[in-house]
Amino acid sequence: MATFQASSIFCLMGSPNQMRFHKQVIKATTNNTPKFQVSPPTSPPPKIPTRSLIQNLENDYFNSSIKINTTGNMSDDQTVIPKLYAIMEAIADRVEMHKNIGAQRDNWNHLLLISINAITLTAATMAGLAAAASAISTAKAPFMALKLSSTLLYISATAMLAVTNKIQPSQLAEEQQNAARLFKQLHAQIQTTLSLNNNSVSNNISNVDVNEAIDKVLALDRAYPLPLLGEMLDKFPKTVEPTVWWPRVQNHQNRVRGIEGNLVHGSNGWNEKLEEEMREVVRVLKSKDVPEYLRLTEIALKVNRVLAISGPILTALAALGSNFVGSSSNLGVWGVMVGVICGALASVVNTLEHGGQVGMVVEMYRSNAGFFRLMQESIESNLREKQVERRENGGVFELKVALQLGRSLSELKHLAVFPEKFASKLF
Repeated sequence: MATFQASSIFCLMGSPNQMRFHKQVIKATTNNTPKFQVSPPTSPPPKIPTRSLIQNLENDYFNSSIKINTTGNMSDDQTVIPKLYAIMEAIADRVEMHKNIGAQRDNWNHLLLISINAITLTAATMAGLAAAASAISTAKAPFMALKLSSTLLYISATAMLAVTNKIQPSQLAEEQQNAARLFKQLHAQIQTTLSLNNNSVSNNISNVDVNEAIDKVLALDRAYPLPLLGEMLDKFPKTVEPTVWWPRVQNHQNRVRGIEGNLVHGSNGWNEKLEEEMREVVRVLKSKDVPEYLRLTEIALKVNRVLAISGPILTALAALGSNFVGSSSNLGVWGVMVGVICGALASVVNTLEHGGQVGMVVEMYRSNAGFFRLMQESIESNLREKQVERRENGGVFELKVALQLGRSLSELKHLAVFPEKFASKLF
């Protein structure tokens, strides 16, 4: 967090040295004034200036002090604050885009679920009616119409299911909702930085804050892309990794170097006891939370993969079976059974996958794993910084960690003494 420093302007205004300087100037000026004998005026007296020499000296010194100290407090780049406001405008626009697209893709999930189930059940009904028509009537027209309609509907359902299972609309909606929430969080952080800067006398904002904000925006864009073609995240990855929405360069160094050093002299809200508590939190996050949520992600991903493959296979088999409805051989009987049963099963599988929003569950677990990974790297970054003045204030940081973990400060303080008891509460 930014460290607040009092402006040197007010220090100069109230410093005893300045007052001593003024008194010395006054005294010296008074002592060095030549003494003249009073004589009768021979000419009109000159006009007396409105301000004396002493007042001019004092005001010039005071104004020059303000100018010097104001220049020292100002940032080298006068466009820093306008840049931050421009970034905030871009973030607000992204929030609206992700919010609108998330609602749209959630509608996709509901509409595609209802449409595909309706098509599949209609095709299964037509396959059964075609078999009944072939058995009780000799007319070929109604039978062929029902049979072809059933086959075409199954083929359409197969294609729609393949596309829907590939893009996973429920998972897309969850991604956009997470992106909107994280962009709002970033917007609030920049707004807080500007508010704290306005309330302080010195200017604590620099180009470092601008570059950091830009890196966070670009990292969020990479983590949650808007377009589908070419940019969409892989919905069925081979290896499960936590979602990463923060800059990775510094975090990679954190993982390589680890937590270094011990605190010798406590300052900026940090002490040895607090460092020990934070190390225990990191240990619990590494050994419990992140692996647990990755394990749950793998389970949900396997279930989703099975359902995504089973749906199109069942509708394809149903289309093949409906094509043999009405055959004179045993293929006709098996065709009806496959066409009707596989169609019904495909509707059940589609409902479980997209009605149950299994893709959304996968993304939710990945995001939770990413959240705990971010907390872990944030704590490691603070502990690795040997200059405690450059760390975030210890008391504020402890409060943030406790709130993010859903724990009180007293529970967090007992972590160093009872780590096993604390770890069991995190699940």
